[in-house]
Amino acid sequence: MQKILSKMRKAIENYNMIEDGDKIAVALSGGKDSVSLLYALKNLQIFYPKKFELMAITINPGFDNFDTRILEEIAKDVNVEIAIVPSDIKTIVFDIRKEKSPCSLCANLRRGMLNSAAKEYGCNKIALGHNEDDVLETFLMNLIYAGSLNTIAPVSYMDRSNMTLIRPLIYTEEKYTKSFVKRNNIKIMPKVCPMDGTSKREYALNLLKSIEMEYKHSRANIIGAIKRNEINGWKDFN
Repeated sequence: MQKILSKMRKAIENYNMIEDGDKIAVALSGGKDSVSLLYALKNLQIFYPKKFELMAITINPGFDNFDTRILEEIAKDVNVEIAIVPSDIKTIVFDIRKEKSPCSLCANLRRGMLNSAAKEYGCNKIALGHNEDDVLETFLMNLIYAGSLNTIAPVSYMDRSNMTLIRPLIYTEEKYTKSFVKRNNIKIMPKVCPMDGTSKREYALNLLKSIEMEYKHSRANIIGAIKRNEINGWKDFN
């Protein structure tokens, strides 16, 4: 946890993610990243000079094996309020529309519901569990499939909902969140989406791994390029 906290605090302070009086909703999917983020923010809340409130919000996509009891136990252990919002996302995306590439529609539906729920509970910020690997994978996906230099933004402001999205784990490698849940024997949500392991993101993940095996400095070089070119609000802090 200490490693995650250190990297997370650096990202928070570099991009001014948290202010006094914020009420932050952690988008808790039950995966290793969102779970680690919730625990880390709860730890940060104890000693961080800027005081903020914390809760968890989960959008239940409607898959049969989506076990909300896992999420309730995590929230209880962390001692935060949790709101579990039911949805028909699985029915809409997979049963009615039968989307061949469902990830974009699914993400848009979840994002809209998450924003609405956060606003209903009086939150002004939503914390998402994207880590450094997600940043790199998204950069590669946009480069390959869209021909654009783009990636996940550290901070995003949503005009329509008056909501700010923050990503405190953008400096944290995925290996640290994996290690955290494993070492602490935290039960996480099993993979429930039929697209897991078959999406374009999975291809980008495998490509990233192969590049890193070939050249060990590739990760740092790509992140450096993103910062130097201030892609999607990234800045080259020293």
